[in-house]
Amino acid sequence: MDFATMMVIALAVCGVIWALDARLWAPRRREALATASAAAGGQLKDDDQQRIAKEPLLVEYARSFFPVILVVLLLRSFLVEPFRIPSGSMIPTLWVGDFILVNKFAYGIRLPVVDMKVIEIGAPRRGDVVVFRFPEDPSTDYIKRVIGLPGDRVSYHNKALLINGQPVPQQSVGPYTEVSTGIPLPVRLQLETVDGAQHQMVVHPDYYGRLDAGEWQVPENSYFVMGDNRDNSNDSRAWGFVPEKNLVGKAFMIWMNWSNGVTWNRIGDSIH
Repeated sequence: MDFATMMVIALAVCGVIWALDARLWAPRRREALATASAAAGGQLKDDDQQRIAKEPLLVEYARSFFPVILVVLLLRSFLVEPFRIPSGSMIPTLWVGDFILVNKFAYGIRLPVVDMKVIEIGAPRRGDVVVFRFPEDPSTDYIKRVIGLPGDRVSYHNKALLINGQPVPQQSVGPYTEVSTGIPLPVRLQLETVDGAQHQMVVHPDYYGRLDAGEWQVPENSYFVMGDNRDNSNDSRAWGFVPEKNLVGKAFMIWMNWSNGVTWNRIGDSIH
């Protein structure tokens, strides 16, 4: 049971309790108050009035929590959802311990729990950093960069990326020296340009394996994704494509980093 399901259940429980009180229990309290007031000749003490008219604690909690749960559910389901980065597959863009915000409506409005799209808004573009439900285990959220769109032919050989036969420009920046990320060194920092938008990525010069060679044809309603830590990322090169229905949203901001304490200079960074 995921967070959205629990929130919907909590909202329903609070709503039912509040409705039952308004329909059944509150009229009984008002009737009891009127009877007691009449028996006292209209001189019922304030303390007695408050005691008779007082809502049960369960009803008080339900009435208080209902609007809070509703607002949280609406914000999280339709606007923005927070996530925490658990791995280094997106280094240098995202570090372990980054807390990020994800735009939930960038690729359409979906109903919570049933996850059915009800309003079309946009579609991923090459270079977008997206959160999605892992196709092999939809209960797990992944974050990667979109490289191939539906119908694209993606090739990757010897650290070089081609989309539809066209090389994706890469510029060498030099060695990657940010040791606080925990990435094994030596690593080379590259500047990659996808559809005119630049982002940093890293490669391990001495790594050659199953992630370093392949060619894929992206099917309809699916996307090919890769991590920016190219030689250490469990992505489409290993398990295939991301169905459009698995998309959660577009990552757009780091609001905090906490690994061995707060990394202050990452707070508020945009995700490119």
